[in-house]
Amino acid sequence: MLDFRLYVFYTVAKKLSFTKAAAELHITQPAVTRHIHELEQQFGVALFERAGKQIRLTPAGKIALDHAEIIHANYRQLEFDLNSLKGQHSGVLRLGASSTVAQYVLPPVLARFHDKHADITISLVSGNTEQIEQALLNRDIDLGIVEGRTHLHELRYTPFVPDEIVLVARTEHPLAQRDEVSVEELKAYHFLLRERGSGTLEVIEHALRQVGVKLVDLPIEMYLGSTESIKSYLFHSNCLAFISIYAIESELKAGSFRVIDIQGLDISRPFYTILRQGDAEPLSETFLRFARRHYNHG
Repeated sequence: MLDFRLYVFYTVAKKLSFTKAAAELHITQPAVTRHIHELEQQFGVALFERAGKQIRLTPAGKIALDHAEIIHANYRQLEFDLNSLKGQHSGVLRLGASSTVAQYVLPPVLARFHDKHADITISLVSGNTEQIEQALLNRDIDLGIVEGRTHLHELRYTPFVPDEIVLVARTEHPLAQRDEVSVEELKAYHFLLRERGSGTLEVIEHALRQVGVKLVDLPIEMYLGSTESIKSYLFHSNCLAFISIYAIESELKAGSFRVIDIQGLDISRPFYTILRQGDAEPLSETFLRFARRHYNHG
């Protein structure tokens, strides 16, 4: 365990809340305040300042957090290496995944991984690609899996598994009985799209541009914040939507949705794993090796 006062500081700095830190650490708020005060006395600087009802890091606090991040990562590396000597894999792995990956791609492999490595505690948060990238930059997660095309230079992107985005409609839709439609025909129908910041929307927009279509050329009925909300809306409308093939497997089997091919348009992409440049994350690598075997062998 890290020096407990430093760990208290680290938790408060990440939460920017004494109350939330106390709840996570299972200690009282006065105890949190005392530990922070002792640390400030030790270094002779203030680490936090009040901003109304909120707190924020002072310049000294930001420097302290940078070092606490490194110390925390080194401790987790130490814990992993010593456990490996004993033939054990244990620790905490914090995953973040964009919505499609978190909901449809990861659950099966997470279940199998837990069966094999029950001593590794995994947490999974989801959001759009931008949010997951930011969480990784903030060191709130150890490993991200996303679906966007834009790559930040601070992060290392590696293809994970392939995906295909397809045009989908409910079976009662006028186009549902067609084997194929032209790009121009799309402009006559209303669409549901994911919100800005979504990796899926970014990929769709890029693919459409390659065939001479801009999003503004399409009648957009609504932007929605999740694939599930788009699927639910589709059931009750004559809209069209571009959705990952992973997300509609059960609907295709049930016959409630149809995939409509578009002439000259193929929207294929990889999902990417992302790590911070230069970081060694042994638990992340252990998980990724397992996950790739899962998807390569079924």
